[in-house]
Amino acid sequence: MNLFSWFRPAGPVLSGDVLQRLDRLPAQAGLSECSLREQRWVVLDLETTGLNLNKDQVLSIGAVVIEDGAIDFSQQFERTLQCADMKLAPSVLIHGLGPSAIAAGSDPAQALLEFMEFLGDSPVLAFHAPFDQHMLGRALKDHLGYKLQNTFLDVADIAPLLCPQAQIREAGLDEWIDWFKLEVFERHNASADALATAELALILFSRARQQQIHSPLNLQQRLSQWKRRQHSPSF
Repeated sequence: MNLFSWFRPAGPVLSGDVLQRLDRLPAQAGLSECSLREQRWVVLDLETTGLNLNKDQVLSIGAVVIEDGAIDFSQQFERTLQCADMKLAPSVLIHGLGPSAIAAGSDPAQALLEFMEFLGDSPVLAFHAPFDQHMLGRALKDHLGYKLQNTFLDVADIAPLLCPQAQIREAGLDEWIDWFKLEVFERHNASADALATAELALILFSRARQQQIHSPLNLQQRLSQWKRRQHSPSF
């Protein structure tokens, strides 16, 4: 036995069926030059036990699909994940997922695998995407030994890029919902927040086309340029 194997944490023990399903997940590619309308987007929101990137856990996954320029209500995903060592935290007051709901949830490995099958090779849209990307990636590694590779774009950055006149760059989802006067009847659960983010994204895609941004790749490039400008020193 290699001496260093003593210091490496053991990976999850997976059944043959789970391993086969993981093997069937599509390989990931970069964003394409198809139109924004043609691209299948998965809009994701997670509820978690808290905001600590290294310690908190994913409690629920909500996702909807944007395809052919509209939200496809036939493609939705929602799972609550079991969390054996969950303690009551202030976040329960926001997402409402108490111990009984968590206890009745899905096995995390099964729920995460089902989500990855739902996601496929689609790029992901999320509000404050780096948080969701990190938390989902960590959960996939912990429960499935799987490395998340899908491209994430942050709607919290896309909105001020395309709507600088709003002057609310550090705003949360609620502020952008109010600015665009969207009618959102439910918030602060994963599915409802994913739907609200998808409605916002559709408006932003329309703004993108008006600004000669026509493809997912073009949007990513413009977003990268904009972020570099935001962080460059001004003289």
